[in-house]
Order: sequence, then structure tokens, then C-alpha cells
Amino acid sequence: MKETTLDYSRYFWQGEKVRLRPLRLEDAEQSFVSSLDSQSRQLLEDGIELPTSVELMRTQLEKFIGCQESNGVIVLAVENLEGVHVGGVSMHSRDEKNGLFSFGVAIDRQRCGQGYAEDAVRIVLKYGFWERRYQKCSSTCLHINQGSIRLHQKLGFIEEGRQRRATFCNGEYYDAILFGLLREEFDAQNGK
Repeated sequence: MKETTLDYSRYFWQGEKVRLRPLRLEDAEQSFVSSLDSQSRQLLEDGIELPTSVELMRTQLEKFIGCQESNGVIVLAVENLEGVHVGGVSMHSRDEKNGLFSFGVAIDRQRCGQGYAEDAVRIVLKYGFWERRYQKCSSTCLHINQGSIRLHQKLGFIEEGRQRRATFCNGEYYDAILFGLLREEFDAQNGK
């Protein structure tokens, strides 16, 4: 059978640095490896998780396979343009009545700082605003998560407030910074 090179250049789910795809059971091993980075998991407001395994990760991922929604959350794998799995991105807290949604993103520590998170979130924002007709994306991050704060700023989010001592982790309380991005602000940044 002849090998075909796929042309993703006009594919909605591909940005300048990453492509989003459905989760696969094979992603469980990478998810397990990522779960071993407790410091990063704390910054994602996950706190200290109970020990896990590849098998348990596979069970957790099964509910999201094929872009399935579970408890209002859709999770996609993030891969670079060479096809290497580099993390994940989610769309959640979707409120159809008021036109609101949120996102989550996690890129493997060794691949941070390469623009993958920004590109992945921009694709999710484009989907939320331009395909699902949401009018606002709301997001939060811990006040100590400088990478996430910079990401929100690069994407044009506006700091809307702070919830003091909103998250308890590793024996300390952390503030949550609240961010918001309106559809027209996203449009202005992205040529609409």
C-alpha cells in the first residue's frame, strides 16, 4: 500500500505549532508519566493526587476517547507537528445560556516554553468563539503559576479579579487569579 502524506495545512484543529486530536488509549502511558510531576500538577490546582498507574490512567481516559464529553468536559490530546504527544487541552464549564466556557491546558514539563500551550488554547478559543458561539471565556490560575499568567496575557485575557485563599495545596493556601476574554477581543487579535 502506498504511503500517503497527509496535508493538514487547512485543518481547523492545527495551529502553527500543534495539532489537536482525540485521546487514544495509548495516551495513558504519557498521562501516567505526566502525573509523576507533582509540582506541575499542583500548579494546575489538582493538589497531591493519590498514586496512580498506567492501568488507572487508561480507565480515566476511556471516558474521553473519541472526543466524548464526560461531566461537561471534553479533553483533546496535543501533539506537535511531528506527531509527538506533548500534552492535553480541555474545554469545560460550558454555559450555553450565558455563552460562557473555560479551558485547561497541560504541556509536558520538558516541552514547556515552546509555544505549544498558546497554540493549543488558541485553537480551543477559535472553536469556542467561532464555532460554538460562546461570547466569553473565563479562566483561573494560581497566583504563583507565572507560566499560566503569561499565557493568559499573551492570549489577550484581562485580569478580572482575585479569589483570596481559594486553593489549599501542599500545606498552604493560594489565591486564584480570575481572567476573562470576550469574543470581540479575541476577534480583534485574530483578524476577524
